Parts: sequence; C-alpha cells; structure tokens
Amino acid sequence: MKRTTASHAEAATLFIAASEYDSNLYYATRFIAPDPFIYLEAKGERMMVMSDLEMDRAKTQATVDRVLSYSEIERKAKRQGIKQPLTIDIVHVVLKELKVRRLLVPANFPFIYATRLQELGYSLKPKRDPFYEQRVMKSREEVQHIELSQRATEEAVASAHDLLRRATIRDGTLWSDGAVLTSERVKQLINVKLMERNCVAQHTIVAGGEQACDPHDEGSGPLPAHRSIIFDVFPRSATSRYFADMSRTVIRGTVRPELKRLYGIVKDAQEEAITKIKDGADGVKIHQGICSRFEKAGYKTGLLNGRMQGYFHGTGHGVGLDIHEAPRISRTGSLLQEGHVVTVEPGLYYPGLGAVRIEDMVLVTKDGCRNLTNFPKVFELD
Repeated sequence: MKRTTASHAEAATLFIAASEYDSNLYYATRFIAPDPFIYLEAKGERMMVMSDLEMDRAKTQATVDRVLSYSEIERKAKRQGIKQPLTIDIVHVVLKELKVRRLLVPANFPFIYATRLQELGYSLKPKRDPFYEQRVMKSREEVQHIELSQRATEEAVASAHDLLRRATIRDGTLWSDGAVLTSERVKQLINVKLMERNCVAQHTIVAGGEQACDPHDEGSGPLPAHRSIIFDVFPRSATSRYFADMSRTVIRGTVRPELKRLYGIVKDAQEEAITKIKDGADGVKIHQGICSRFEKAGYKTGLLNGRMQGYFHGTGHGVGLDIHEAPRISRTGSLLQEGHVVTVEPGLYYPGLGAVRIEDMVLVTKDGCRNLTNFPKVFELD
C-alpha cells in the first residue's frame, strides 16, 4: 500500500528516525527498528537506507520499493571526497542522484539535520501531524488490530475486578490474601495478563480515592474501600503495534448516595455522547454538550483551593499506532469522519467526594458508530 504525501508530491519526503518510536515512520514502512534510519519518498518511489545489520531484515519485512545500503553509499561519499561521511552526507548523495532540492519533513525532524541540509542548499518544509492524513482513517485490518488489543484489555481488567470482588475490607482498606491490596499489585496483575496476550502496557492507571481526582495519577499504595477507583488501561499490541484504550470506575464497599449520583451522571453523559457520533459530527459540539449537561446537573468546573475540579479534560481522541492521535473530541476538536476510531471518556473529579471516568472506543460510521468496547459498565463490585 502506497503511503505518500500527495499534497506535497513535488517535494521529497524525508525521515531520519527510529521507527520503534516514530509511528509515522512505522506506518510508512511497516518496519520496526530501534535505531534511526533514513527513509525517502521521491518521484513516486519509497526508499530506505539501511545499515548492513538491518539490510536483510528490511528487504524481507519493509513495505517499500527499494532498500539501499548505507555502507555502499558511504563508500560513494568517500570517493567524492568526504573523508568521514555523516548521516546527512549519505542523504545528500542520494538526493543529488535523485535531483531533488525540496524536502517535506515531519515537525519533529531533528534540528541538527535540518540546519545542515539548509546549509547544503535544500529547502525544507515541516508538516505537523497527521503527517499521513490517511492514518486517521482506519482500514478494516487496522480496526481488527485495535479490537484484538481491546479484547486483551478487557480480559486483563476483568481479572483485576475479580480480585477486588474477592477482597475483604478492614479499616477502610481493601485486603487480599492476608495483605493490603495496593494499586501496584493490581497494576502488576493487569500488565502481566496483557503480556500473556502479547500486549505491552505502560502507565496503567489504578487510582482510588483522592488519587483518582487527578486524571493522570497512576495510583499508588493501599486501595481504599467505599471510594471510587479509576482503571484506565491502554496497551499496545507487540505484534500489530496498535493500541486499545478503556476506562472504568468501580467501588468496593458502601456507596455514598452523592458518589452514586456522580457515577450515573458521567455514565449517562458518556452514553449520550456516543449516540451523537457519526460521519460529519462536530467534535467541539459533542464536547460542549457534555460540559453543558454537567453544568445543568450542578457539577461545576473550576479551581477550588488551588486544585481543579469538575470536568477539565477533553472528551475523546483518536487511537491507532499512537495512543493519542487525530481527531479530537474537545474544545478544539474537529469534524468526525467515517473510519475514525475515537475514545469517548468524560469524567468528573471532586476531591473529598471522589472521581468517575468511563471510556469506550468507537468506530465512526456513516450513520452512527460501532462500539469496539464490550466491557460492562458496573460501578459497585460485590
């Protein structure tokens, strides 16, 4: 499948990066490498320049037209009078042969390479993400990859919730197998279960009580009874490289009426937002609708005692080769299109009371959306 930046076809596309960390480069090549390599799109051809170490693997695995030998080009550069060729010298030799002077580069293109190319007379134009516009439109195969990651996520979270169900309550804290049940222990269970499904999770969130009131607090220490606990799990498949993303909020113990109401408000808002998602829907309006619903229900947002409370993050984001990618459902969101995979994850956070966040992933369709998340939304674990 060709992955070209058609709107800039007159310029050559250049990456110098490690595809293990740069999802645009992986998308273009479908080749994983931990070290930076050169990738070019020029005159309808897609090329990689690879070290001797990676040549054979690249020729077998990469979805490009041609794999060039770094060492061969290095020898050519030396014959041209460059005693110790650097990476940009290699790029320069290739571009001279292609007779290309204009370059389209990603916004995170290394500054040291950019300045040297400009010194050599090249014109560079940076491009913000999405670098490849077609990345936001997921193919059937990509959706299947995301769904497989999601199934693994659901199995892992189910195991963790079962552990909480079996836990006993002592002095306001959850206990299991004769020891205090901690966020660390539950996260370890989730992450190991995901590894068994060939998925890798980082920054898994299991945060209870006051910790849950900070949306990005991963959680630590003993898990509280009688207070809400937020699970936010977003692993990447080690095989396909595609992410999943899901949040659930649960409680083990006695539920305060005001906390139960908070959960109901968030759940209803989340499910209503899902009904509004379809091709052409405005992400800004969907987000504003949730904000208005929360305000009308009496849940204000703002700074109190030096800490934000209420609803102070976006409603959703794209998911794919990156955990956060276009489009957005937020105050700066954009129009949704058929083929987008987005999260829907409103939340409310009130120190002293607790926090609730509920998140599903959906595939935008022509007339609505298909929920890719099968996991139940249950607040009280008993």
